Amino acid sequence: MPKLHFCAQYSSEYEALKLGLPTSSNFHALFTKPSKKFPKGQPSTQWKHLAHHLIAERLLKRPVETFTSYHMERGLEMEPEAVAWYEWETGVETQLIGFITTDDGKAGCSPDRLIGEDGLLEIKCPTPTGQVDYLLDPDAAHKHWPQLQGQLLVSGRRWVDLLAWHRHLQRRVVRVERDEEYIGQLDWQLRLLNQYIDGVMSRLWWISEQGPPPQADRPEGAPVDSPPAVDDAFGVSHA
Repeated sequence: MPKLHFCAQYSSEYEALKLGLPTSSNFHALFTKPSKKFPKGQPSTQWKHLAHHLIAERLLKRPVETFTSYHMERGLEMEPEAVAWYEWETGVETQLIGFITTDDGKAGCSPDRLIGEDGLLEIKCPTPTGQVDYLLDPDAAHKHWPQLQGQLLVSGRRWVDLLAWHRHLQRRVVRVERDEEYIGQLDWQLRLLNQYIDGVMSRLWWISEQGPPPQADRPEGAPVDSPPAVDDAFGVSHA
């Protein structure tokens, strides 16, 4: 069962929960960008940068600074107004949520709201040009597919409403149901990612505890003790 954490997003408790954890907002690193041939993307080989970012957070025991754009800050400011519009338009009540983790604590997500027992709400507050893109694109949700399906994977819920909201332009709500095939691929990619991260952390712990083997004291031809090998997601062993 997923674990719900009712804390304020971006609070110290929230940051501690997500520290060093793969979250739905960066699941896009596990898949290529959508294309005409693959509208939902395909498993990517660019996952290692994300892994190293999360490893750095675990080693430092603090968040590694990331860029916060003007549009991200604008979205946070407009979120309450967008939620109020959604509740009025749909006639449903939403519930604030801080963070959700899988039962094994290996992945997390932070949707903007919970809806009943089955739904989530994810809000985007784009520029005017971006809002027009959302209004005209029949596959608008696909650009956020890793994030949206990742939220459903972590939370175990059935659907997520993607709300594209602008104060002065028409709004759009797209309901995204579970894509079980994609979720299965995403779950597998996350397992490989976490396997790699755990392997690197074990290797670094071994080095910090044991130190490098003393070269001068080792008899010629004797085997060299070494930390556990780390296998990456493609079966390549790094001793």
